[in-house]
Amino acid sequence: MTELTCFKAYDVRGEIGVNIDEGVAYRIGRAVAQHFVAKSIVIGFDARKTSPAFAAAASQGARHAGADVINIGMAGTEEMYWAVTEFGACAGIEVTASHNPINYNGMKIVKSGSRPLDDVSDFQVIKTLASSQDWDDVSKLASEFDRSNDARRAYVDRVLTFVDVKALRPLKVVVNSGNGAAGPTFDALSERLLTLGAPLDFIRVHHTPDGTFPNGIPNPFLPENHLATADVVKAEGADFGVAFDGDFDRCFFFDETGQFVPGEYVVGLLASIFMEKELGAKIVHDPRVIWNTQDIVAQQGGIAVQSKTGHAFIKQVMRSHAAVYGGEMSAHHYFRDFAYCDSGMIPWVLIAELVSRSGSSLGDWVKDRFAVFPSSGEMNFKVADAKKAIASVFSAYRADALSLDETDGVSLAFAHWRFNLRRSNTEPLVRLNVEGKGKADALDAHVSKIVDLLGGTQA
Repeated sequence: MTELTCFKAYDVRGEIGVNIDEGVAYRIGRAVAQHFVAKSIVIGFDARKTSPAFAAAASQGARHAGADVINIGMAGTEEMYWAVTEFGACAGIEVTASHNPINYNGMKIVKSGSRPLDDVSDFQVIKTLASSQDWDDVSKLASEFDRSNDARRAYVDRVLTFVDVKALRPLKVVVNSGNGAAGPTFDALSERLLTLGAPLDFIRVHHTPDGTFPNGIPNPFLPENHLATADVVKAEGADFGVAFDGDFDRCFFFDETGQFVPGEYVVGLLASIFMEKELGAKIVHDPRVIWNTQDIVAQQGGIAVQSKTGHAFIKQVMRSHAAVYGGEMSAHHYFRDFAYCDSGMIPWVLIAELVSRSGSSLGDWVKDRFAVFPSSGEMNFKVADAKKAIASVFSAYRADALSLDETDGVSLAFAHWRFNLRRSNTEPLVRLNVEGKGKADALDAHVSKIVDLLGGTQA
């Protein structure tokens, strides 16, 4: 594999044995270390069968480039993020394919301060270097240190700074780890909470990491995967449920009735929590579904800031505005006091504290928002020509639109509804989101018309 095709828009992902293997992992590890002239690099890995070997190969590559490796073992992507900051490392690598099919693997990479890579000056340079294998001469192999226990302890300490444990009341919470990497980390966090006196009762589902994924790839975003959590919430009479993806940098919520809470409403809820903590807080959101979040932020005296979709863009905008929180409807949630990185564990402890303090259920907190600002949810379409399909929709609606926003794709707003239409950065798809102000049935009519104009098939 001379030309590396596993470098995608934001990270590294490939099919095992086709465009990614241990040799490629070695080259990427070495390229990252050489590019940053790194003295130390954090490396962790998810629950996939190939991940430990890929991490070991990346470690060898980094050490051949002269960088000491801080090995944090099986860990979530956010644990890697925090370890880079905690240990003052020059870079970090998480070996993960998150929710991709079982025959895939990949890497997420950050630089010092847990900052995302710049596409041109970092990501493309690393790709070129890993492809060319134009290695610098290094006198000796650097060392690897197992800091897995220290890293997890420091991570748990940081997560707990987001919650007042004394405010927690007895709650029953369903936790679905999807046989991914979340289980051991959740256990460490829950054990500390219980030691501190938190009266929480956890019902664990698909909890043990298993790279064969006997219950399917952990992707709770898919409707067909909702019942695995929702049914347990209902059967156990739980206060809410939370489900994680493979590397648990995303989390998904279910209210006390088992109803799935779409990500755009979770963003608004978390924004509200932070504005209670910090008067006039700045909140960053993506441009796909915006009205609910903007309304909540305005009501509570905050400042809503829009960013292009994607972790690198959200983090950059958050840093430039010193925003306390940022959220994407795709269930990525970012926190200023977590090195501006995304976390799948911090949101559920915040929700647990909110429900405890308020005495209102998660469903109570979001049900009115469903009615006031209905949302279609993101729909994906395979079309013959994405550019032509988007242009067709645009030409049909532009004349009547009150505003046009091209932050990410095309967004057109009208008096009582708006839509965002964009091409996927990672897949051959067109993505559609439609939202409204009341009247969900009217929203359905708008969705139907746009779908007809797009053509193609829903993915």
